[in-house]
Amino acid sequence: MSAIRSITALSLALTTIGSIAQAKELVVYSARQDHLIQPVFDLYTEQTGVKINFITDKEAPLLARLQAEGKNTPADMLITVDAGNLWQAEQQGVLRAVKSDVIDKNIPAQYRADSGKWTGLSLRARTIVYSPERVDPAELSTYEALADDSWKGRLCLRTSKKVYNQSLTATMIETLGAEQTGEVIAGWVDNLATPVFPDDTALINAIDAGQCDVGIVNTYYFGRLQQSEPDLKAALFWPNQDGRGVHVNISGAGVTTHSKQPEEAIKLLEWMTTPAAQDVFAEVNQEFPANPDVKPSEEVAAWGEFKPDQINVEVAGRLQAEAIMLMDRQGWK
Repeated sequence: MSAIRSITALSLALTTIGSIAQAKELVVYSARQDHLIQPVFDLYTEQTGVKINFITDKEAPLLARLQAEGKNTPADMLITVDAGNLWQAEQQGVLRAVKSDVIDKNIPAQYRADSGKWTGLSLRARTIVYSPERVDPAELSTYEALADDSWKGRLCLRTSKKVYNQSLTATMIETLGAEQTGEVIAGWVDNLATPVFPDDTALINAIDAGQCDVGIVNTYYFGRLQQSEPDLKAALFWPNQDGRGVHVNISGAGVTTHSKQPEEAIKLLEWMTTPAAQDVFAEVNQEFPANPDVKPSEEVAAWGEFKPDQINVEVAGRLQAEAIMLMDRQGWK
């Protein structure tokens, strides 16, 4: 009997040691590029000793992989961009609900899922960019006003196939209604100076080159170009300041449904909402911290303060399908 007890005790000890060793390593599936997320993980490892193994890919393949792996997935966390993608991940059942006073304290409610299945980690405004050589900022006012005849042949847009524009349209549907949003989108399409662009960087370069005078982009694309091209002939404008405010979206994360060590994954998620991690998010990609107690980088702060839309970003996912159909109907390619 004594030998059996000894074997049992040894087995339990080895199990415990194995659990501790396992807790020293987490696996993250990330739709963010390596250089944007590596500094965050390196800092966490430095502070906690927990190693982060991460796999990067586009959001669609990562979601498909999580679904295919099911209970056998090694992933403890999913990181991706845009609330629309996070909402889709939630609907597909690959994220678990997390109750955390730390996250609730650090991240405003409009940047979190009501279900607790994901939270924003950094913010990006999708705002107006214009040519300071050909546009007086006094001409600018709202997203909707870009549908006016005064902008005919002067507007550039990114493709409607990108989730960032789908989310902007979804929030417009929530605020303005589908009919008025459709009229605005139709006006935008009528005012296009060029075919739609594949990305925001190409759009900003088109404004700089004189192909168009105004467009709509995510702020961090502008920030990157500003760093690499100090003489860039483009500037940002904050629209709808007398109304709902600037459209703001997120990059964010959630703990996977089948994480083998959810407690450790929650610790990582909580830590990413704290000032130490938020400073890194803000610096490496010219984004705004999701934690309002953390200041943006000097470059981002130089763009000036603005009133953000207070709508819950979950709308971007909930109305995504309707937004896509509306954009298609109005001919936004």
